[in-house]
Amino acid sequence: MTEGRADQRRGLVDVRRGPLGEATEFKDLVVAYAKQETVEPLRNLGHDLAFGIAGALMIATGVLFGLLALLRGLQELAVFNDPAEVSGGRFSWVPYTIVAVAGALVAAFFFARLARFLRRD
Repeated sequence: MTEGRADQRRGLVDVRRGPLGEATEFKDLVVAYAKQETVEPLRNLGHDLAFGIAGALMIATGVLFGLLALLRGLQELAVFNDPAEVSGGRFSWVPYTIVAVAGALVAAFFFARLARFLRRD
């Protein structure tokens, strides 16, 4: 009898201590599982989110510079520029329209990929 009390004082507890002990053990098991399945993945989410945002900003910057390069290249074409007119000619709006359409196509491509990704889950 004194051996059981000594074990309890040292932190050694008999597993077969009745319904109250079983309920406490079950509660501890549920809490540990909830922490494992919710708290730890949320900690890792910050790291993944940071890299995702950085990647999205890099892609957006690259697409923006690509569209600006396309605009500048189209503006340099002699087809759209009439040297006789100071304002750039009658068709100076065409490069802007082409770049706007190209930008809309790029955006549509990314939205289509996003929709397919969201449907997959």
